[in-house]
Amino acid sequence: MSSLIHRTFPVKFSIPTTRLISSLAIVEDDITTFNPFSFFRDRTRTRDPTIKETKTYHAYLFKTALIQSDLVIGNTLADCYCKCAAMGNAFHLFDELSHLNLISWNLLISGYNQSSKFEDAWKMFCRMHSSGLTPNQFTYGSVLSACTASQALFSGKQVYSLAIKKGFCSDGYVRTGMIDLFAKNCCFEDSLRVFQDVMCENVVCWNAIIAGAIRNRENFVALDIFHQMLSGFFMPNSFTFSSVLTACTAVGDLEMGRGVHGWVLKCGAGDDVFVGTAIVDLYAKCGDIDEALKEFLWMPIHNVVSWTAIISGFVQNEDYNSALQFFKQMREKREATNIYTITSVLRACAKPEMVREAIQIHSWILKTGFYSDSTVRDSLINTYSKLGAVEMSEVLFRETGNTKQVSTWASMLSAFAQNQSFGRTIEIFRRMLEEGLSPDSVCCSSTLSIVGCLELGRQIHCYIYKTGLILDVSVACALFTMYSKCDSLEESYDIFEVISDKDEVSWTSMISGFAEHGYADWAFHLFQNMQLEEIRTSPMSLAAVLTACSSLRSLQKGKEVHGYALRMGVSAETLVGGALVTMYWKCGALVSARQVFNKMPKKDQVSVASLLTGYAQNGFIEEALLMFRSWLMVGLEIDCFMISSLLSAAATLTSSALGIQLHSYILKVGLYSDLSVGSSLVITYSKCGSIDDARKVFDRLEKPDLVTWTSMIVGYSQHGQGAEALRLYKLMRKEGIVPDSVTFVGVLSACSHSGLVEEGLFHLNSMTKDYGIEPGPHHYACMVDLLGRSGRLRDAERFISDMPIKPDALVWGTLLGACRSHGDVELGRLAAEKVLELEPGDAGAYVSLSNICADQGNWEEVMKIRGLMKGTGVKKEPGWSSV
Repeated sequence: MSSLIHRTFPVKFSIPTTRLISSLAIVEDDITTFNPFSFFRDRTRTRDPTIKETKTYHAYLFKTALIQSDLVIGNTLADCYCKCAAMGNAFHLFDELSHLNLISWNLLISGYNQSSKFEDAWKMFCRMHSSGLTPNQFTYGSVLSACTASQALFSGKQVYSLAIKKGFCSDGYVRTGMIDLFAKNCCFEDSLRVFQDVMCENVVCWNAIIAGAIRNRENFVALDIFHQMLSGFFMPNSFTFSSVLTACTAVGDLEMGRGVHGWVLKCGAGDDVFVGTAIVDLYAKCGDIDEALKEFLWMPIHNVVSWTAIISGFVQNEDYNSALQFFKQMREKREATNIYTITSVLRACAKPEMVREAIQIHSWILKTGFYSDSTVRDSLINTYSKLGAVEMSEVLFRETGNTKQVSTWASMLSAFAQNQSFGRTIEIFRRMLEEGLSPDSVCCSSTLSIVGCLELGRQIHCYIYKTGLILDVSVACALFTMYSKCDSLEESYDIFEVISDKDEVSWTSMISGFAEHGYADWAFHLFQNMQLEEIRTSPMSLAAVLTACSSLRSLQKGKEVHGYALRMGVSAETLVGGALVTMYWKCGALVSARQVFNKMPKKDQVSVASLLTGYAQNGFIEEALLMFRSWLMVGLEIDCFMISSLLSAAATLTSSALGIQLHSYILKVGLYSDLSVGSSLVITYSKCGSIDDARKVFDRLEKPDLVTWTSMIVGYSQHGQGAEALRLYKLMRKEGIVPDSVTFVGVLSACSHSGLVEEGLFHLNSMTKDYGIEPGPHHYACMVDLLGRSGRLRDAERFISDMPIKPDALVWGTLLGACRSHGDVELGRLAAEKVLELEPGDAGAYVSLSNICADQGNWEEVMKIRGLMKGTGVKKEPGWSSV
């Protein structure tokens, strides 16, 4: 037998002689009646043979020399090895076959491709080409698939050129491979050109171009191609439907999705688990969670993807309890989970009231071994940061050691940024650079979100420019948002202008930036440009431009946007409806505001609070309280936002009576511990002159946040209790609360009221040095006021001259007021001239200068100033009192 073995097989065959003899001995009884043809035929019909079975029958075929005599058997055996991913055995068998045909080559190339050994597949194709054998369409299709997977675009183009020369350009298998190659290598236009050259005659080709369009975010193109497919009477299959439903989800077109759902039912594809999952995902992400749940329950089979889709849908629709309940059911049914399921569940726990659930999920993650996955670990860091437990996030981050995983660093940066930890955010960003890591778009966006210092922001901008991240739309948006926040709207707009591919998010961010910083005209102008560019307008875009109309108090422009929203069919959207209500009442059209509110099919707390605030701030206190009581009676949940809005109205109107009534309600329903409510109460009592009551509310709060501390500090400053304001600021620092620019306005104002010049200068320098906050006009005005109150008018003048920003009318007006107090006519005249240069219609500047001259007995100058006022048409507004 030994001599027979050596005579039949060359020495280089991979199976040693002793192992072959051993294998033959084991199956001696079975192989006497073995028919190789029936074995391979029957086996492939039921299941693929195992590697052990394949080797055993290989031994038998070796013994009987059938491999050399029958190429069909040799090819079938090679196919079995390929299906077992035993490519080493398949290759050696291939080399031992005395005669090779096209099927032999195709089997090995396809086997390498399926085993993800794409380079070996390419080498086999080159070897085949060198042998002179002509490939067929299946050869080209397999090689194109290998080129696609290995991103070998150039090699793929060479293969396609050969296929065209050999007359296979119209073959569906080849063209599908080429469409896939271009689509998966960011050449979708080329992919579309290949598709359009010769109309595809099979559904696989249509599926490839639809999937390619979606992969390249050309979702509307995918939907157009689907319409063409139906018009050409091509019958879609399950893969088509799942792809098209994904496109509908991506563009948020629920009506189109319903139409595709109808086709699914018509074609009987509803039982397919992938199609069912895509339907669930569509309804969930488009906001119809009830329909999503119904479709999920109707699915005959569920897999991990469908469970994840419904859980993620609940999270997106803010039904966190249902998300956790379904996750519990999933585990009870012993369904498999993956990292996407876990990250969705963790997002459901990212609410302050879900701390216990987050800890339970964390324990389960540790028990099941998912903690080793960086995506899950990053999600845990984000979850704890959103719960306010940034210390726990930092513990998890430290457990990773000196990880080189940029996503983990990005999660930690995001955690610190969300919790307003400016110093720690900058420290982590700096450490990344020191350790040779390259911060990605998420890192840069998170860091920019907390930067309030223009100089530091510019430094990060330089890094972004050098690394090419400026081309990332999310980074560019973060950059111009940072510049907007630093009141550098010119630089903000420059960044916006250089973005080559502006999406809806970038337009909305820029519109919001202009609207929030008082440039409402520019915001409206941008919205008009957005329409000219045919950028899809979302409810968020409309809400942003309506905010601009509210700031302008422009009822006409607001009505134009309302008309546009009606044409777009989104006026009933809760977000747009709430913004319309706010716009109308801010423009004094309370009747229109009420009409819009009444037509809203779904009224949330925000829209109710907006109308309540409108009534209250326009002086209709009784109507506001009546509406408040009526909503209480119908069972609407009165949330913290609504209470805060009413308290804000009470503060604006200095209505202590309304504030006291609301305070009583807050105590009754147990909203006292909420920080936003507590802060609003502090502001209300402070503005109504009850600073002691404000302090009582403040002291009862369990853990005041920055806004509450700042409200109390500013309240003391406004009531002339500078020393108490500074004591409170020091206490705030001890508690680890990081101040913001508004806090420093209160601190500097307190220094001014207490005459603490040196301490005021210290705090002004501390803003940039310790907290990265660039001082603004209000901070400089406080310092001028401090120097002026101390009688150091010349120092105040020098301070203004040395300011790094151009002094505005507020700064010069503050100096003018100090000049009147100290009778400095010369400097007062200079200050008045500067104010009038900046704001020619400011009657206060004329009056202040006139009073300075009157105090000095210079009545001739007083008459000149009053004559100048008459000449320029400036009139002093008469005072009024509510008493």
